[in-house]
Amino acid sequence: MPPPYERQVFVCTNERPATDPRGCCKDKGSEQVLSALKKALKDQGLAGKVRANASGCLDACSQGVSVVVYPEGVWYGKVSQADAEEIVASHLVGGRPVERLRMDLGALKKVPKAEK
Repeated sequence: MPPPYERQVFVCTNERPATDPRGCCKDKGSEQVLSALKKALKDQGLAGKVRANASGCLDACSQGVSVVVYPEGVWYGKVSQADAEEIVASHLVGGRPVERLRMDLGALKKVPKAEK
């Protein structure tokens, strides 16, 4: 049986304390990004083929809003509401990831976590 969706797009909606040096995707507008992605998917006729979901922590809030597209495993960082249409049109329709938004995954290990 095939999977129910061709692709899934996860948007981190994690919330951290204001004292955490990594920040959090929720404070950077992730809920608005998720809404914009859902609208763009619908507008492009991809509803039912591609699913956009809220995600818990992707441990990348230092580069948030964090978005991951599966099954390709393409990670996007610093995504804004205005970027949603481009991600859908270029990547999800055209098959070309948006290079200017690709996340530097190596940088994730360099950001210190807040002291408990």
